[in-house]
Amino acid sequence: MRGLMQDRPLSLTHVFHRAEQLFGHKKIVTASPAGERVTPVADWAVRVRRLATVLDTLGVSADARVGTFCWNTDRHLELYLAAPCTGRVLHTLNIRLFPEQLVYIANHAEDEIVFVDRSLLPLLWPLVDKLETVRRYVVIDDGADVEIPDDPRIADYEELLAAAEPYQGRFVVEDENAAAAMCYTSGTTGNPKGVVYSHRSATLHSLITLISDGPGLRECDVVLPVVPMFHANAWGLPYGCLLAGTDIVFPGPNMTPSAILDLLARHRVTVTGGVPTIWMGVLPLVDGQDLGALRTVLCGGSAVPRSLSEAWKEKVGMPMLQAWGMTETSPIATLGVLAGRTDALTEDQRADLRARQGVAAPLVELRIADPGTGEELPWDDATSGELQTAGPWIAKEYYRGEGGGAQFTEDGWLRTGDVAVVDPYGSVKLVDRTKDLVKSGGEWISSVELENEIMAHPAVAEAAVIAIPHEKWVERPMACVVVRPGRSLTPDELIEFLTPRVAKWWLPDAVEFIDEVPKTSVGKFSKKTLRDKFAGYSLPS
Repeated sequence: MRGLMQDRPLSLTHVFHRAEQLFGHKKIVTASPAGERVTPVADWAVRVRRLATVLDTLGVSADARVGTFCWNTDRHLELYLAAPCTGRVLHTLNIRLFPEQLVYIANHAEDEIVFVDRSLLPLLWPLVDKLETVRRYVVIDDGADVEIPDDPRIADYEELLAAAEPYQGRFVVEDENAAAAMCYTSGTTGNPKGVVYSHRSATLHSLITLISDGPGLRECDVVLPVVPMFHANAWGLPYGCLLAGTDIVFPGPNMTPSAILDLLARHRVTVTGGVPTIWMGVLPLVDGQDLGALRTVLCGGSAVPRSLSEAWKEKVGMPMLQAWGMTETSPIATLGVLAGRTDALTEDQRADLRARQGVAAPLVELRIADPGTGEELPWDDATSGELQTAGPWIAKEYYRGEGGGAQFTEDGWLRTGDVAVVDPYGSVKLVDRTKDLVKSGGEWISSVELENEIMAHPAVAEAAVIAIPHEKWVERPMACVVVRPGRSLTPDELIEFLTPRVAKWWLPDAVEFIDEVPKTSVGKFSKKTLRDKFAGYSLPS
């Protein structure tokens, strides 16, 4: 017997039409070099319709990859809907990648057209002769004082929209499994790999941003997506905001801590999201700022240090809402909301629980397995294994089969490369990335846990732990530490601080003070860079 429900495709056209019909009075604020711009959603929707016509008049293929090289802005949000709603594929190019990676990605995806913010032209234009499939470049003038090359391949975004009639009627995407957008992994090992999101996966994932045991987006919210729109679709926040009908504040190109803090306070932002390094920079500046409207700070991209989350709780009145995921998981896979079972815990125990990555989001399945045998391991909060995941917004393979099937199990689960333990209630705690574990004398040391303890020292701003070869123990941990301005710290003082907090054999054999922990293109600590920097390092005898 079959159900008798309507078979309507889950597509991003619904997200657009809902925002257009119900929330035209809401506003989208964008900070730009030319000043702040306020766009009512009703006006934004007309611009999306004009852009849909532009894509047709420019001769962009029916299922073309539409590249974007843009900041978080209302114009970028127009592309977020116009491309997939017309059957094309939004391809957000990461502006922080190395030039050779950008060239590889654009060629691998076969982008036909690239929309680029004027302020970012100096990064993109030197590469255009290497981009084999891109025929047109559309410049979005964000007010930056950057010369626009005299080239027939270039068109002006506003001129194109002004000359176009708005697309009439409803957008239709009949196949919910058609590609809607694609992002590439950050490529820290080997070439970046393409992850292709379907309309179905993007629509379902957007609903997760509305649940109460998560960001809980509501119409009354004001949302500041700090996480870049070129990074896993800004964690689904842009589509979620349109579904819920929130006001949106986009930071544009000024991503300094002071600028972000100003937007949070001045626009009475209620929900925001970004990687830990963003909030590490904002935290020292929050004293005296009115952040009373803020109710949720979504944080992910890498493990959130307990010290950072609790410092936010102390200064702002709330801890961070930790989430875990990756480009391949769209990206939200777990959410760190505390369950009712925590009522009997002490505040310190609750803080420990907040430092975990949380439980699987609805519709997402998780398991831990022995990376060698594939045997599923128990959820006893002691046995660690590779975290694997499955669900309707989890990748099943990479674009063009890059990387073969090594990251996917025979029964269709994604091998995340993260090592984790899971407690009997399903709460995930990341132990490390498989490639970042330190194996000393046959025993594993979690670089993540050791980093968290180091960053609990009041004089430490950032810390990353890497493995250094050792003649006897094979590997030993080295701590690369950034000291806060105006503070001082010696290796002996740090070891003394750590001694009661970790096992003796976890204590770093070397402490190196550095100016800054290098970051990847998405703001994570780049331990590969540190390993390269300290290659050949001789541990003190």
